[in-house]
Amino acid sequence: MSDIQQAVKAKYGAIATAVRESSATAKVGCCGPDACGCGDPITANLYSDAERGDLPAEAVAASLGCGNPTALLALEPGQTVLDLGSGGGIDVLLSARRVGPTGKAYGLDMTDEMLALARENQRKAGATNVEFLKGTIESIPLPDNSIDVIISNCVINLSSDKDAVLREAFRVLKPGGRFAVSDVVVRGEVPADVRRSMELWVGCIAGALEEREYEAKLRAAGFEHVEVEPWRIYRVDDARAFLTEAGVDVARLAPQVDGTFASAFIRATKPAAAPAPCCGPTCCGK
Repeated sequence: MSDIQQAVKAKYGAIATAVRESSATAKVGCCGPDACGCGDPITANLYSDAERGDLPAEAVAASLGCGNPTALLALEPGQTVLDLGSGGGIDVLLSARRVGPTGKAYGLDMTDEMLALARENQRKAGATNVEFLKGTIESIPLPDNSIDVIISNCVINLSSDKDAVLREAFRVLKPGGRFAVSDVVVRGEVPADVRRSMELWVGCIAGALEEREYEAKLRAAGFEHVEVEPWRIYRVDDARAFLTEAGVDVARLAPQVDGTFASAFIRATKPAAAPAPCCGPTCCGK
């Protein structure tokens, strides 16, 4: 396991423990332990009251994302969905509702504490079409061509091997399957101090890809119909919020990253299967 994976595992394991110990009063978020929708520029105001209303409070408290991937596309009854880096399970539980009892929603996470929290949330929600798997997003423990839709919420940017993540996503998707994730992207030059900060790596920022680079990596993995749509661009005051706990010079760096980072909706499709080869005298127009 890489140093970045170890750091991510330690931080998000501690967040899961805090949520379980403090229940709905825990304040956690993508970029710090006091963020959960309480003014944090990345994690705030992502889910509607209706979406939050019927979920366990701990699933909402452990929502650490930068968007709402379940709102990116229509899910259909009977589909199989996979959430990469599922955390406390909020997006898995929301997806499970949409695909219904004939469908299935998988969550994949490498952190034991998050998996325990997610399974407890599953029990409280009474979700029988949900399964949480232990593993890394660089090596998905599912067979080829087994998933209709992949979602993820501000997790791929935490990986130090994003090409492996995208290759694995492509592998497990069925032909014609869809990739629809929320992630942080870069829209300009990132100061070296920010890129070097391990705290900002585990807090969604330092590992973010430039938006055109994200598109290129998806295409290199085999995807088509690639779209990167920034929807929340972070300004100077936002930058101050996510730089404060990282041990960097906030006054100097915040103006330098004004408008540089954004939450984005990222969509792509695995090409449909090629036609079967001609195998008889009546096919291929003969």
